[in-house]
Amino acid sequence: MTTQSNFYEETSDVETDLLQGDDSGASLTGHDDYDETDRASSTEGNTEGLELEERQALRRVVGMSTELTDISEVEYRKLLLERVLLVGVWTEGSAEDAENSLAELKLLAETAGSEVLDGVIQRRKKPDPATFIGSGKVSDLRNLVASSGADTVIADGELAPAQLRNLEDRLKVKVVDRTALILDIFAQHAKSKEGKAQVELAQLQYMKQRLRGWGGNLSRQAGGRVGAAGGGIGGRGPGETKIETDRRRINTKISKLRRMLKDMKSTRSTMRQERRRNLVPSVAIAGYTNAGKSSLLNRITGAGVLVEDALFATLDPTTRRTTTADGRVYTLTDTVGFVRHLPHDIVEAFRSTLEEVADADLLLHVVDGSHPDPLSQIHAVREVLGEINALDVPEIIVINKSDAVDAMALAPILAREPRAIVVSARTGEGIDKLREFLEGALPQPLISLDLLLPYDRGDLVSRIHSEGSVEQLEHTADGTRVTARVHPALAGDLTPYAVA
Repeated sequence: MTTQSNFYEETSDVETDLLQGDDSGASLTGHDDYDETDRASSTEGNTEGLELEERQALRRVVGMSTELTDISEVEYRKLLLERVLLVGVWTEGSAEDAENSLAELKLLAETAGSEVLDGVIQRRKKPDPATFIGSGKVSDLRNLVASSGADTVIADGELAPAQLRNLEDRLKVKVVDRTALILDIFAQHAKSKEGKAQVELAQLQYMKQRLRGWGGNLSRQAGGRVGAAGGGIGGRGPGETKIETDRRRINTKISKLRRMLKDMKSTRSTMRQERRRNLVPSVAIAGYTNAGKSSLLNRITGAGVLVEDALFATLDPTTRRTTTADGRVYTLTDTVGFVRHLPHDIVEAFRSTLEEVADADLLLHVVDGSHPDPLSQIHAVREVLGEINALDVPEIIVINKSDAVDAMALAPILAREPRAIVVSARTGEGIDKLREFLEGALPQPLISLDLLLPYDRGDLVSRIHSEGSVEQLEHTADGTRVTARVHPALAGDLTPYAVA
């Protein structure tokens, strides 16, 4: 994985040597050996009602290890990839839900450029406020880190600054949470100037609350040739700590990025207003990451957008103009993918981009039909749509990847979502039906006219096709007879040719 931000250089320098012993005496069997005060604080309110075996053991999830078969590839990647362990806390839902969440974390870690060694889950009522998984289980996890040779631990959740610090102090390896992992992937995949600024803003907002340092990094700042004991001009007073200086620099950078994004938002808003002035309907493609949104855009419009079987392969929105079967123009916009527990900082930073969804006339909600739990993906996407006030946009559920799943597996989605269409962007199956359904759902012009246009006014016929909806067209001896629905602006130009 890449560093979260090049801006802040005084970050935590966590030791990477692994301890051979463990003074806690805890083991993977779950017998925690720590004092009663620790036991009371870590278990109170967390284990009541849980089975003894479930709450005392870290539960290993099968299939977490990244499989590498090519020997040369293994030797090469060992020099480059971080070796990580995944750890999650199962607080609600079924065991299958918890394993699906950790499996998604595995895909995120591999997308960021890591080699996943193993994954474990701890059953608790709620995450431990001090160490996320509980004091005794941290000792078990440290033994697992030492035995596996991992250099990074990734937690399936957002860690508070205190939890992050306590885990790194106990495990003696780098600890990363789900939020930092997603931000890292975004930093690798952002290509446009706006996308890079949005990611950097989200990273700085996340980092500001997690600044750390030791020794000299926390010392007071003084000017001139002030000695260690202080004194003299420039040495009086408490001074300012290094961490306070860094926090101020981050705040300054955040303000600069917000001003930059505000200017970019104005440009994007102007483009949207121009489309609305020309009465061009807009369709937004949204959905879970790696559900096939870019593939669908390419299949409908031939956009040529990057398609890759990876999470968050494309971050920058792409808008393409296309036409209906009767020649009416509309736009399709591919937006950033969503994921479970999408970091709030990302939603805020990408708000101007996500407004493309909120301002659309129609939403194509793409779902990965081959996913083990597609209904949870729909729920996660709708949570983010609620944050950006886009739940009122008319929605069509597009179940993609029908070529990779049995039809019976899609029955629960079709039963729950009446406005759902099954397609395969890869093979083209169902695309014609989707296009027909999409065109029928576009907003229709309001004014119905019966016109007789002379043959020298072909420009008006063209405008009717592109801006209105043609219901009937006939070429007669006197001119072109057209029955159509148009918007008020175009109706004013056509009124002189209306048939009484």
